Amino acid sequence: MTDDAGQEPQPDPREEKFVVDAELLSEDQLDGLVDEYCTRYHGLNDTENPMAERERVKSAVRRGDLVVWFDPVENTASLGTPGRMT
Repeated sequence: MTDDAGQEPQPDPREEKFVVDAELLSEDQLDGLVDEYCTRYHGLNDTENPMAERERVKSAVRRGDLVVWFDPVENTASLGTPGRMT
């Protein structure tokens, strides 16, 4: 006899965020994610021109310092650090 009262339900793996290879995205899609990342992280901290970071962010994606995360629940993608969704 087992006691199921203390067990938490397991999350549905189909709802977990996952990394998408940036090579699978079109240049326009990647540019959109880079723009969103620049405005999200640099647009609110007194940076005069947050879009000036675009090339640095694109280079970080090419190096793997930033990856494309896809959220199947929200049907959205964004850039974040490898290993965890930000």
